[in-house]
Amino acid sequence: MTERKPPGVSFETWVDKQIREATERGEFAGLSGAGKPLPHLDQPYDEMWWIKEKMSREHLSCLPPGLALRKEAEDALATAAEAPTEAALRRILTAVNDRIHAALRTPLEGPPLRLAPVDIDEEARKWREAHGS
Repeated sequence: MTERKPPGVSFETWVDKQIREATERGEFAGLSGAGKPLPHLDQPYDEMWWIKEKMSREHLSCLPPGLALRKEAEDALATAAEAPTEAALRRILTAVNDRIHAALRTPLEGPPLRLAPVDIDEEARKWREAHGS
């Protein structure tokens, strides 16, 4: 609950008192980012910065679901190519294929998917060639 500024006390003094008392109660302890420089100070100002930060923090996308799935499949292929084992590659690609199959059964909103499941055996063959297996 906030106090009202008493009459005859300068505003700055009253604010300083509120901050000091809150600090003594430990209300500022453990704040994330405390004592660290503000991020993105070296970048040009973007009035949508806070929306982009929130979307990034919450892993949100403004792409239509079909395009988001296409991007996810593309990222999965890149991750699978760098997988440490063939089993890991197969797990990554099986997971994305499951989402592609679900989207093909129940079409997503937005533009048509136009995405076929990944040929896991072909990607595994490429992985073995690249890794000398």
